[in-house]
Amino acid sequence: MRVIGTASSEQGLQAIRDQGADLAFNHKQEGYLKEIANACMDNEGVDLILEMLANVNLNADLQLLKSCIGRAVVIGNRGTVDINPRLLMAKETSICGVTLFSSSEEEFQMINAYLQQGLKFGHLRPLLGKIYPLEQAAQAQTDVISNHGTYGRLTLKI
Repeated sequence: MRVIGTASSEQGLQAIRDQGADLAFNHKQEGYLKEIANACMDNEGVDLILEMLANVNLNADLQLLKSCIGRAVVIGNRGTVDINPRLLMAKETSICGVTLFSSSEEEFQMINAYLQQGLKFGHLRPLLGKIYPLEQAAQAQTDVISNHGTYGRLTLKI
């Protein structure tokens, strides 16, 4: 597997590299989508996109997907999404969305077990950005929404 990540700052790009990505691109930079397309080994596109901000990126993501097997998985979104369905049709690709809200108790237990094992054996290395005391929860929410210079997980300490 070849992993490509994007960020908007040098700190974020370095974090992506430190987490093991093969390539890192600045998504605020003009022409970054073309750079990603050119970086694909077979020049046919990417197999999978994990999209954290669909309302901003999803239409552009569709242009990067590999024909017939490319998939975009929407994990995060902060508003309505405007896409051109012809991008899906032309490449016969698809979009799916995921959320934990619909998970069963059994699924939560399984997810927790996998997470615990991944943390225990070092397969998962969460990148903690800033840790806030519970009293600063409102500031943490403001920071995550504004996305000014943040990287990693913004975390509340209870």
